[in-house]
Amino acid sequence: MSHLRPALLTDHYELTMVSAALRDGTADRRCTFEVFSRRLPAGRRYGVVAGTGRLIDLVREFRFAPEEVEFLLRTGVVDEPAARWLADYRFTGDIDGYAEGELFFPGSPILTISGGFAECVVLETLVLSVLNHDCAVAAAAARMVTAARGRALIEMGSRRAHEEAAVAAARAAYLAGFRFTSNLSAGQRYGIPTAGTAAHAFTLLHDDERTAFASQVATLGRDTTLLVDTYDISQGIRTAIEVAGPQLRAVRIDSGDLAVIAQQSRELLDSLGATETKIIVSGDLDEYAIAALAAEPVDMYGAGTAVVTGSGAPTASLVYKLVEVDGRPVVKRSENKGTIGGRKVAVRRHKPTGTATEEVIVSQGVPDRQANDRLLQHSYVVDGEPVDLPGIEQSREHLRQCLISIPWEGLKLSAGDPAIPVTVVPAG
Repeated sequence: MSHLRPALLTDHYELTMVSAALRDGTADRRCTFEVFSRRLPAGRRYGVVAGTGRLIDLVREFRFAPEEVEFLLRTGVVDEPAARWLADYRFTGDIDGYAEGELFFPGSPILTISGGFAECVVLETLVLSVLNHDCAVAAAAARMVTAARGRALIEMGSRRAHEEAAVAAARAAYLAGFRFTSNLSAGQRYGIPTAGTAAHAFTLLHDDERTAFASQVATLGRDTTLLVDTYDISQGIRTAIEVAGPQLRAVRIDSGDLAVIAQQSRELLDSLGATETKIIVSGDLDEYAIAALAAEPVDMYGAGTAVVTGSGAPTASLVYKLVEVDGRPVVKRSENKGTIGGRKVAVRRHKPTGTATEEVIVSQGVPDRQANDRLLQHSYVVDGEPVDLPGIEQSREHLRQCLISIPWEGLKLSAGDPAIPVTVVPAG
């Protein structure tokens, strides 16, 4: 759970709307908002729902402290009636959505927020901030996990992100299948296994590489990873095995032509009797670089910048749109930004073998259920109270099963159509 107070993590115009709606009497009209993406990022065949668990915690904490209300009133953001409303704010509506770890496609209603207009609209910025970031990271990380073909990955992008975004990114990457994170705050908050060794600075601190390795082994034992590319990689490997012995757990390589170096390093380690010593590679790895190393003797990948930036797609392009007022569908008709009115219900259709074939979304109704359909939306908050949510381990397994279920073409890294088609059935 974040230590940040979430209420002011919002845009000014949300409170402009609240103030006006309170004044004209529309603030309590029953409304439904939906979160969805009109399109996937270029080259992507699926999205991954992530961040919902974090979001529900933040909604639970979403209160305006007296000093925050005073700031908003003093600076003219809200008037007196709105200030009184904010002082008593507590979300009392309902939130339903796709499970964390679920795949989504263009038009998928991944989150539905229902309640009074004002209490729902004030959450818009927070909802989009959390989900756009976490879904982007999780989708990129899931592609890396697929490219790694069962080999372990460690998330190590903290220094390439805002300090709080780094923690959220570590959580999203772990949900997507990464084995470890280097971020200790993510380890404390979410129970994610952490891992880390040493930087080149530690080697350079000492008079020579041997002394640095000896210090690390004396402190951590042979079950550690030595960084061997500060000077000459081959000599670094020889020195590492001389110091730690063939029982050394792993060496890490962070530079150079990793495909060639991994082969040479494996041969050298084997010749030194270190046949069980693992090879970890890092250094600006993304899903394409990881895939290119699939045939090489690499045991673990360390990925940083590409993970925390969504590997070129730093947002999931999710939007938060009003689709229903007092049970009546409302429709935005702007060119290229139209919406389909009415609350949506979605199912994932499967073959008897378990392979997903289609996502069917019905507005203001319920899809005709077939034998192998799976309902995609679940309750997160009912009458303002969070319900039992799955833990991150369960969500992690859910995503693994979802990726198994889509046609193999949908796992390709090359550009193409979404992994499965989406059929939207409008109201009426």
